[in-house]
Amino acid sequence: MDFNEYQNAAKRTLYGNEQVLTNCALGLAGESGQVVDLVKNYTFRGRKLDRKELIHEMGDVLWYLSQIAEWADIPFEEVAKANIDELNRRYPAGFKKQG
Repeated sequence: MDFNEYQNAAKRTLYGNEQVLTNCALGLAGESGQVVDLVKNYTFRGRKLDRKELIHEMGDVLWYLSQIAEWADIPFEEVAKANIDELNRRYPAGFKKQG
């Protein structure tokens, strides 16, 4: 599945109203917090990093990102490509630790 196929399939579950952008932005913040919480509990509390739960929460983040792009009429593939183009521009030889 490519990014645009995902975006199109995901919008089937979008509840649309005049506050859809705000809802998606707040949802993104909340779901990102869930990912952060899993990492925090793994890093500082010695909990096992549950791969299945991490995939679930990352999927929720992906859904909200795709629907913000949908609201803005931006193909999700364009977001991914622009990000890779930027990374390639910043780090043409890949990221190398300096020091």
